[in-house]
Amino acid sequence: MFESLSQRLSGVLDSLRGQGRLTEDQINSAARELRMALLEADVALPVIKGFVDAVKAKALGAEITQSLTPGQAFLRLVQQTLTDTLGGEVVPLNLRAQPPAILLMAGLQGAGKTTTVGKLAKLLKEREKKSVLVVSCDVYRPAAIEQLRIVAGQVGVEFFPSEVGQSPQAIARAAVEQAKKTYADVLIVDTAGRTTVDEDMMVELAGLHAALDPVETLFVVDAMTGQDAAKTARAFADRVPLTGVVLTKADGDSRGGAALSVRQVTGAPIKYIGVGEKSDKLEVFHPDRIAARILGQGDMLGLIEETVQRVDAEKAAKLAAKLKSKKGFDLADFREQMLQMQNMGGFDSLLEKLPGGANLQAQLKNANPEKQVKRTIAIINSMTAQERQFPDLIKASRKRRIAAGSGVEVQQVNQLLRQFDQTRDMMKKMAGGGMAKMMRSLAGKLPPGMMPRR
Repeated sequence: MFESLSQRLSGVLDSLRGQGRLTEDQINSAARELRMALLEADVALPVIKGFVDAVKAKALGAEITQSLTPGQAFLRLVQQTLTDTLGGEVVPLNLRAQPPAILLMAGLQGAGKTTTVGKLAKLLKEREKKSVLVVSCDVYRPAAIEQLRIVAGQVGVEFFPSEVGQSPQAIARAAVEQAKKTYADVLIVDTAGRTTVDEDMMVELAGLHAALDPVETLFVVDAMTGQDAAKTARAFADRVPLTGVVLTKADGDSRGGAALSVRQVTGAPIKYIGVGEKSDKLEVFHPDRIAARILGQGDMLGLIEETVQRVDAEKAAKLAAKLKSKKGFDLADFREQMLQMQNMGGFDSLLEKLPGGANLQAQLKNANPEKQVKRTIAIINSMTAQERQFPDLIKASRKRRIAAGSGVEVQQVNQLLRQFDQTRDMMKKMAGGGMAKMMRSLAGKLPPGMMPRR
């Protein structure tokens, strides 16, 4: 996510790190490089001007020029300005209304509105413990109504049926009555989109807004459309009062222009960001964390939250108990760790939240770690239960059978076994108190508040 922008900005900042003092010429040069990086990221021109002018004005002030570490001070300044450009702080969804709280979704066709309705419904159901009803007011495409019905079934929320030919406002009013009857906490209304902004769509959307009086009107926009996303958002904001933006397909956006432009152009906060196709790939938008990720600082808080949400606590506790009892770490446990990693979204999801993650992703681009994880699982699946429990049994003839069963070469089976041996050694150290030693050694290197309390 935003890899190109991240690498370009990191390059600008790297040139200033370690400087004893920054001259006006260096600051002007860095400002020009920042401007070029943002232009390449397809950020809206007024946003670029505001961003660069703010950085330059503050950098030429006493805060930077008199700092003992001006390179670090400049990095903090860019990060804070980036955070402010992205919205400054988290703006949560407003659900403080007499049920049902109505959420109206708007956006162009293909932006991912229907998929986002499903993701948002799942998030509200699982994290906020809300009962959710969804309805489609897209009466022009039968496939849109059917798609929402399928998505609702997949995420386990109620679906209110509608048909082509019905009035969108009549559908919406009927859905509100149904939500009241079933005591639904939230009603999410999907609307029709077009390939371009047109007057008929805007009139219909404004009519739905007037009929429903939603607590939230969310504009769903494809992050990969760059500066065009901001222009489209402005067209919608001119006709209906947008309360928030959902950026979709951010995992495929290496530039970041939409994220940096849409907040400033519309005045509406980015509330969620879609980072994958699966129904759980919707994240609350944290401007400070996204700014840190763009600048290669990582998002350790996000990684910790994701780990807590996705890792099976019961299985993790069983493994910890097994290690403590000295029963040993075997290949079945190793496979379980690989499966847990897949559940967390794979290597890309993990790497982009680590400091320097964009550089790590670039280095591993040709290695395809996701494919290697799948291959590891396939190899272990080709083993017998006895072989998984006692890996030392696996000699030449067994290796040939396992390789044939998983469709790989014997050398790849050997590679897996070496990797397993290294992991097993690390697990032994952790079980013997090595983890506590490692945490103590890290204590002085982690930011304040990151170490768990005793």
